[in-house]
Amino acid sequence: MIIKPDGVKKRIIGEILKRVEGAGLTVKSMRMLQLDRKTAGRFYAVHKERPFYQSLIEFMISGPVVVVALEGVNAITRYRNLIGATDPDKAEEGTIRRQFGESIEVNTVHGSDSAENGILETSFFFSTAELGMIPEE
Repeated sequence: MIIKPDGVKKRIIGEILKRVEGAGLTVKSMRMLQLDRKTAGRFYAVHKERPFYQSLIEFMISGPVVVVALEGVNAITRYRNLIGATDPDKAEEGTIRRQFGESIEVNTVHGSDSAENGILETSFFFSTAELGMIPEE
């Protein structure tokens, strides 16, 4: 999970975390950081050929973000139901994006779309030590 610059600016980090934990998900690790252009570009490289790529990078480097590693049974599905559709106007009432998002890009939170991407995205920001995992020797 990433709480995007608009969520940090709106001072709703605690509200988002409360909802996440209320949905039965566990925060394994978390930190606030300022993405630079290179790091944001690497993270969103899958979108490099899409027309919104440059504006997405500009938005993601516009202020601090909070990166969070979550765990729980069916964590991806449960989290994605909690945050709602990418476009806040199409998200269901009561979801994070519907309540706090402004547009399809400025939508408060990022969420992995599959277990495979969840693993990749989590390892992008967190070491095994930060996740409480002991690497095999």
